[in-house]
Amino acid sequence: MNQPVWPVAAATGIGSMPGTDPAEAAAVVFGELPGFPHLPELPARGVGADLLGRTASMLVDLAVEVVPSGYRVAARPGHDHRRGTDLLRWDLDALQEAREKAGAAPPVIKAQLAGPWTLGAGIELARGHRVLTDRGALRDFVSSMLEGLTGHVAEITARTGAPVVVQFDEPSLPAVLAGGLPTPSGYGNVPAVPEPEARDLLSTVVEGAAKITGQPVIVHCCAARPPLALLRAAGAAAIAFDLSAVDETSASLLDEIGETWDSGATFFLGLVPTTDPGTRPGLRDVAEPALELVDRLGFNRGVLAERAVPTPACGLAGATTEWMRRALSLTRDLGRAFAEPPETW
Repeated sequence: MNQPVWPVAAATGIGSMPGTDPAEAAAVVFGELPGFPHLPELPARGVGADLLGRTASMLVDLAVEVVPSGYRVAARPGHDHRRGTDLLRWDLDALQEAREKAGAAPPVIKAQLAGPWTLGAGIELARGHRVLTDRGALRDFVSSMLEGLTGHVAEITARTGAPVVVQFDEPSLPAVLAGGLPTPSGYGNVPAVPEPEARDLLSTVVEGAAKITGQPVIVHCCAARPPLALLRAAGAAAIAFDLSAVDETSASLLDEIGETWDSGATFFLGLVPTTDPGTRPGLRDVAEPALELVDRLGFNRGVLAERAVPTPACGLAGATTEWMRRALSLTRDLGRAFAEPPETW
C-alpha cells in the first residue's frame, strides 16, 4: 500500500474550511485542487460538524450526544447524532454537485476522520470518563468506525467516480502518549498509553482502512513533535504534519524525519500558513522550509516530487475566505513547483 495513487505534482488540503456553506467549500476545493481534492469540513456549523462529531456520525450501532463537557456516548441516536448525520449527507451532496460541475472525475479524493486515539480521548463514557480508559469500549468504537467507514467510502466513490484515500487525524495522540489528558475531576491525568499499545490499535485502523479503500492511508498529526516512528510502524504510508511547527534544531527529530522518508513513506508537508500572515508570501517563501529540510537531510530535491505532497500547515477553519483561496492556490502551485522546480531554485 505504499505506491501513491495521487498524481505527480499533486497538492491537497488538510480538511477544515471556513464558513458554513458546503456547496461553496466543495466548489473552491475542486477549483483550486483539481488533482487531489478533499471532502471539506466546516466546523463553524457547530455540533456535529467538528472532527469528533463528524466521525461519530459515521459510527454503526453507537451514538453520541452533547453534554456540557463535550460528546458523550448515548443509549440511542438523538437530535445531536442525527444532526451530525444530516450535515455529513449535505456535504456529500455538495461534493457530488461540485464534481458534476467540474465535468470530470478527479484522479483521487481524500476523506478525513478522527483517528482511534483522538476519538477515544474526545468522547466520554456514560460516567464521564474518556472512552480510551476502557479498552473494551475503545475496541468497540474502532470496529464501529471501520464499519461506518466502509459505507462512507463506497458512497464517496459512487458520487465522484474516484478512488478514496483516507486520512486519520490524531491531534490528541501526543497527549495520549505523554499522559497529558486530564481526568473528569481535573485533579489528575489519564495514565499514559504505552507506545506499543498505541501503535497496535492505530495499526488495526490503518490496515482496516487500507483494505476498505485499496489505497495508501495517511495519518495526520500537527503537533510540534509528531511521533513519526510510531506512525510509520503502525503502517501509515503517508504522514501529514506542520513543517513550520517542528523543532528543526532537534537532531533526533531530523534523524526520525530522514529515516521515515528513507523508508519510502510520503510526507504531506504543511507549508502554507493557515491564516493570513499579513504579508503576501510568494511561492519561494512557502517552499523554503521544505527546500532547507531536504538539503539539511542530504536528500536530492527530487524527493519532493517523488514522496512529498504540499498542504496548508493545518486546517483552514480560522482563515478568511480570501486567505483560504490564496492558501489553496499557493498549495497547488507548490505541488507543480516540486515536480518542475523554477530555475531560481
